Amino acid sequence: MLSILLILTLVIIALFWNEIRSLSSINRIDDYGMFQMTYYGDYGFDDFLLTGAESDADIETFVTKRLLKGLPINLNVTGAGCTVFITQNEYGEYIFGRNFDFFYAPSMQVVTRPIDGYASISTVNLSFAGYSADNLPSGINFNSFLALAAPYLPFDGMNEKGLAIALLAVPEAEPPFDESKVTLNTTTAIRLVLDKAATVDEAVDLLRQYNIYFSGEIDCHFLIADASGDSVLAEYYDGNLQVVTTSENYQIASNFIAYNDLNIGEGFSEFERYDTVKSAIINSNGVLSETQATALLAEVGGWHEGEDKLQWSVVYNLSSLNGVIFANRNTDNLLEFELKP
Repeated sequence: MLSILLILTLVIIALFWNEIRSLSSINRIDDYGMFQMTYYGDYGFDDFLLTGAESDADIETFVTKRLLKGLPINLNVTGAGCTVFITQNEYGEYIFGRNFDFFYAPSMQVVTRPIDGYASISTVNLSFAGYSADNLPSGINFNSFLALAAPYLPFDGMNEKGLAIALLAVPEAEPPFDESKVTLNTTTAIRLVLDKAATVDEAVDLLRQYNIYFSGEIDCHFLIADASGDSVLAEYYDGNLQVVTTSENYQIASNFIAYNDLNIGEGFSEFERYDTVKSAIINSNGVLSETQATALLAEVGGWHEGEDKLQWSVVYNLSSLNGVIFANRNTDNLLEFELKP
């Protein structure tokens, strides 16, 4: 019996070795419900890109078979009120600041190192993998298994080339559709960019090679920036992928369509948040220290009917590949991180 148990144990370890390593790396870094995890092994994204997904159900099927060993997952990916900016710090480095405003959402920073792609660190909304305040991952156990879907659920991130991307909700979007192209959703489009693009131009070119649908029927646009300071706001408008550029050394995005100065908003605080960030950057001559950037993110985090919507804030340094992340406006608990290729 002992020999049989030992053999079974060894078989299980062999079959689930990367999953065990990944789950054992889960670390809770804030009591609000913020975690970090390193994903070990191949998450099959190159295989996913062969067929893509035309619905969240397609992604669920792929993730269930490839990553979760048959354990079903119900994804509910959507966007929310967010604020993103790129500017320089006092050392001339480019920093990429991002707020994610939503209902309560536990979050996870995930490090991935694909064999045929760039290493990256990204932020995932764990509520879309089935987690909540009363149900959180906690190391090597059955309840943590759904966290292994994280590589397919990034909402923002930075890769080893200093390329960063974040999604933000907008009132409307009209993406083109080509039957000859593979279709992705908003989060797998971010995974595509993080894994495969080294520059803004490469990221936009990649996005043009795929159709896109918006999970949860929440339309989105993307702010993309790289270590050279190049940046664009990629929007799906008028049946095309449009890019909004800037002549300044900074660019800001909020929840309104900026293409061709249309400024089509949602009717909440998107313009006030944008103006607050713009004023802060201009008043500091286009330079924000890390301390200023984190304070600014905490200041412009969204509120709705008296409820604090700010779930996480992150500052990526696109030059040095490090940064800080914090949960729910808690600047007293800044978690430093570094992406090592």
